[in-house]
Amino acid sequence: MSDQIQVFVTGGTFDKEYDFITGELYFKDTHLQEMFKRGRCTLDIDVKTLMMVDSLEMTDEDRDIVIHNCKKCKSDKILITHGTDRIVHTAEVIAKHNIAKTIVLTGAMIPYAFGSSSDGFFNLGSALAFVQTLKHGVYVVMNGRFFNWDQVRKNRSSGYFESTMS
Repeated sequence: MSDQIQVFVTGGTFDKEYDFITGELYFKDTHLQEMFKRGRCTLDIDVKTLMMVDSLEMTDEDRDIVIHNCKKCKSDKILITHGTDRIVHTAEVIAKHNIAKTIVLTGAMIPYAFGSSSDGFFNLGSALAFVQTLKHGVYVVMNGRFFNWDQVRKNRSSGYFESTMS
């Protein structure tokens, strides 16, 4: 296996832009290369955009694309940027394939394009650290924490991810 970290972009709030005229959020391109540069990242990273969709609009076919790419990539360290609304569902679907790699999904509640108010930069850095240190498995990384795919939920009232374990 390669020491390279494979990053797959799927869209989500992480990469949304804001149209100041219409007030709508939309996709243009991923911010990841800019974020890695800004963070002075020296890791061997390959970024591949698989799709740019809101996770509420992600289909089973989209998830099949993610799974196919996870299986075929040479790296055993995979980071996936994803929308937070369906991130846990996608993690569950990936986990059912028992891929012998460390797969970390992360996202943002506030678009990176919003600047310092975005949690995206922090979540990306946390995800990079966790993908290098966790054993093989599927994880969701948000708010500086990692969660096993089957022990996490998004608390829609607080806006934070939390463990489902007591």
